[in-house]
Amino acid sequence: QVQLVESGGGLVQAGGSLRLSCAASGRIDSRYAVGWFRQAPGKEREFVAAIRWTGVMSYYEDSVKGRFTISRDNAKNSMYLQMNSLKPEDTAVYYCAAAFLNLALVRVAAAYNYWGQGTQVTVSS
Repeated sequence: QVQLVESGGGLVQAGGSLRLSCAASGRIDSRYAVGWFRQAPGKEREFVAAIRWTGVMSYYEDSVKGRFTISRDNAKNSMYLQMNSLKPEDTAVYYCAAAFLNLALVRVAAAYNYWGQGTQVTVSS
């Protein structure tokens, strides 16, 4: 069983930066993928970024490429989302997630079986 807890959300002006953290308790298998999703009011949860728990391949939603960076620290059992050049449309609740899944499904929220409680990110214009 894996528990995930996000932190680092907040209010920031457009163009600013935030770093989200996700601390995991329990063993994350080396074959797991870990990712970030977000959900804005009235919208479906959408993929933001993902990375294998081991390895270097990372995946990004097109609108965040070049602005967001996903990383993980296996020794600390944690992963991070560095968000730069934030835009008002990035406003959402951000969730971290983990699962043992086929990498073809890394962008699919339903493929993840462990979720954090979410952290609010609000970007003002």
